[in-house]
Amino acid sequence: MSTSDAAMHDSDVVAPDSSWLTEDELDDIRDRVPQVYVQAVPVRLDHLGRASHVGLLLRAMPDGTISRAIVSGRVHHRELVREALWRHLCKDLGPEADPQLPVAPAPFTIAEYFPEPARTGFHDPRQHAVALVYLVPVTGDCEPSADALDFSWIRVAELGDANVTAEMSSGHHRLITMALAHAGVHT
Repeated sequence: MSTSDAAMHDSDVVAPDSSWLTEDELDDIRDRVPQVYVQAVPVRLDHLGRASHVGLLLRAMPDGTISRAIVSGRVHHRELVREALWRHLCKDLGPEADPQLPVAPAPFTIAEYFPEPARTGFHDPRQHAVALVYLVPVTGDCEPSADALDFSWIRVAELGDANVTAEMSSGHHRLITMALAHAGVHT
């Protein structure tokens, strides 16, 4: 490999800018440009590789409610989608979660969030956001970290319960249903 090939290869991997944006800069950008997010539906698999449990965080949501939610966060400037997905899974589920990222970085769906709840059914009062949504098996021990208040595994059979559904907002129950259907599991 020539020196120029090595330099070009090294430049392909760029660490995200740790300074990111101030809250005022982010608010200004949110008013003008859709934000790119990654979201993950954590699942436990049974011995046949079928989703048996879905992992849900308990967290304060952008609309001010406390809700059950999936893993979610922004993709930083110059950050690969795969890197953002890993960062948010580790941040929200803890360092021992051992998420199994998909081999191909294609999401199972794309969710568009709007300040107007009726527009798509996915709601974020702060902004227009486009989220790449993944189904991610998790094999390790999960401990809520960062801004999560709690984390729990919910059996797939319990996801249709009205009490569980009522604890979710922003369209997350719909995303979980879509994720499980993508995996061949119907709730």
